[in-house]
Amino acid sequence: MKNLLIDTNIYIHALKGEHATIAILQQAQEIAICSISIGELLSGFKAGGREKKNREELAEFLDAPRVRMYGIDEDTAEFYATILNCLRKQGTPIPTNDIWIASVAFQHGFPLFTKDHHFEYIAGLMLI
Repeated sequence: MKNLLIDTNIYIHALKGEHATIAILQQAQEIAICSISIGELLSGFKAGGREKKNREELAEFLDAPRVRMYGIDEDTAEFYATILNCLRKQGTPIPTNDIWIASVAFQHGFPLFTKDHHFEYIAGLMLI
């Protein structure tokens, strides 16, 4: 497996030492993470009791040579609009942040590694 984009839950599962998740990540040449996932993680850190430690672990992860963070731009917004309109027509809403994450996956041609099944509602999204 060459490159993949991880959903927020994959970072959490890997951090907890889930072997199946780690095995897939070890096969990736590049591990991409979206700025939306970073925001979700930081929000969770603020709500918990280990914010400093969690931030340190995240910084270490983001500094790894195989990890790259992708932001949101106008092209991402085009993918977002398309996905959101398709989901509305289907009557299958999913969380807004997840639409943004899927938009980054489409924009950069990455399969999305996730544990959330609602991503299956997005036609054409490659999932791991």
